Amino acid sequence: MKAEPPEDARLLREVARGDEAALRRLYERHATWLFVRLLRRCNDEDLVSDVLQDTFVAVWRGAGSWRGDGDPAAWIWGIAIRRLVSRLRGGRAPRPVPDDSLDLAAARAASAEETVLLGVEHGDLGTALSRMSPELRAVVQATVLDGLSTREAAALLGLPHGTVKTRVRRAKAQLRWEMANPGSTR
Repeated sequence: MKAEPPEDARLLREVARGDEAALRRLYERHATWLFVRLLRRCNDEDLVSDVLQDTFVAVWRGAGSWRGDGDPAAWIWGIAIRRLVSRLRGGRAPRPVPDDSLDLAAARAASAEETVLLGVEHGDLGTALSRMSPELRAVVQATVLDGLSTREAAALLGLPHGTVKTRVRRAKAQLRWEMANPGSTR
């Protein structure tokens, strides 16, 4: 489950100063939900494990670049999803992480977020999402489920910012209609 932002902000500042224990604590707090969300994008546990490890190497190396004006969990998620997209597009492989102290078994455990996401996938909302075009579903996934801004989603999806904003509006309208008229077809 995601941690409280003030604690995460403190931990990121400590990581930026080279505190390995703070990195381990961030990992413990975020690895489970990151693993689950990444696995929903790519059903390859080995690849997701590699991306998760690479994400925390990037956090270790780049914690000083966090500006401190946003949710640290969103910042970490942004790193993770960009790493996954890069790997899926054939980007360079992540550097191996020799430290076995980052426990991937904990990341495979069920989390509250996983339970919620399963409810979304298999409930009325999941049915409504499945009826959407892939283009609309992608922006909903990026902006709502992944919590990215429309600018971040545009960069991730390789689309103009205005296109993403338009698709988000269309997707919301379609979801409202689907949820108000379950089982109907347009």
